[in-house]
Amino acid sequence: MIKRLNAWQYLVLSFTVLILLGTFLLSLPLVKHEGGLAFTDALFTATSAVCVTGLTTVRTSGFNLAGQLILLLLMQLGAIGIMTLTSSFLLAVRGKVGLRQRFSFSSLQDNYELRDAHGILASIVKITVGIELVGFALLSVGFWWEGFGIRRALYEGFFHAISAFCNAGFSTFDESLINSNALIKYTVGILIIMGGLGYFVIYEMMERYKSGRRFSLHSKVVLITSGFLVVVGMFLLYLFERGSMSMTDCFFQSVTTRTAGFNSVDLTGISYAGIFLLTILMFIGASPGSTGGGIKTTTFFVIVASIFSVLKGRTSVVVFKRSIPLKMILKSFATALVYIAIIAIGAILLLQDERIEFESAIFEVVSAMGTVGLSLGITPQLSEFGKIVVIFLMFIGRLGPASFAMATLTKQKELKIKYPEGMLY
Repeated sequence: MIKRLNAWQYLVLSFTVLILLGTFLLSLPLVKHEGGLAFTDALFTATSAVCVTGLTTVRTSGFNLAGQLILLLLMQLGAIGIMTLTSSFLLAVRGKVGLRQRFSFSSLQDNYELRDAHGILASIVKITVGIELVGFALLSVGFWWEGFGIRRALYEGFFHAISAFCNAGFSTFDESLINSNALIKYTVGILIIMGGLGYFVIYEMMERYKSGRRFSLHSKVVLITSGFLVVVGMFLLYLFERGSMSMTDCFFQSVTTRTAGFNSVDLTGISYAGIFLLTILMFIGASPGSTGGGIKTTTFFVIVASIFSVLKGRTSVVVFKRSIPLKMILKSFATALVYIAIIAIGAILLLQDERIEFESAIFEVVSAMGTVGLSLGITPQLSEFGKIVVIFLMFIGRLGPASFAMATLTKQKELKIKYPEGMLY
């Protein structure tokens, strides 16, 4: 039965099983939470961890050590992805990955070519562990400077390094990283950026450093778009908040808003213009093949490039002397519209059931769909129905463009008949 599943079905099944397993583990007697943990809250927390979102209906600090370690495991597995993890394990044990696993992996990642899958798979676990270890060391020093003892500083560094690189946004502190020192903020910010770039881009950066290999079009677009969004988001946030936020906090929020979910300032004190900016950044999200969500930076880039091409009267979209295929342009617009439609439905459902303000509902829904994890404080107040709605949004957001692409590309049908063109005015 399993062998007959296509890549999209396997991905859905894998994440579903992992979420259910996480819910079961969080419901075990060895996991303690202050005030107890209802089934819906356990399901919500497991989904948030596996989908690397960070929205929580209960305090993460309320879990005992066993509960927090389970959350870390779910975050790590959810970020790497079951398909990637399985393929990497097969590679490590057998020294090779079968053609079916390679094809499924290249389909899931949306931007890997089949011939590159073997080499990239060999590097994914190394990249993950290497970056998290460096982050762990720096964050441990940062928390030690905060006045924590050595053991506590090491644990906090370990927890936040994994949560940051996985773009999960879970924190053992009730106020996230508000009032943390600059070393912690910049380290977490860089970890988020690295996790949000995608394994393919990090792999190419390593190859460029070792052999001088040129960046592919995908990596160029991801690096340029990501840098642009970070810088523009930082300066616009500083402008909108009229200098009430430091540049460090503006940088941090510009980075984390795109998909991670940590916060270094109280979001309820931000202006409406700032909230709207953060919502846009959450909607765009991270890059394909990364640990983040959103419509993806490449989708955003293709949409913007297409609009400029239309305004200039061009019949094709050319980027870095490369023509963007029509199917990619159509897919980008379709992905954005699907996201908008799901966000609208989710917001309506929350507004129908919850007594919350409009902007808070929109912010919550976009955060869930973008697997970001930021909230204006309404998550713990959600009803059972509201929690279920957000659970589905987080799940759909984690699958996101990958599932949409696989659903459309698994069985491509080419029209045998070419119809005459029609004009719409």
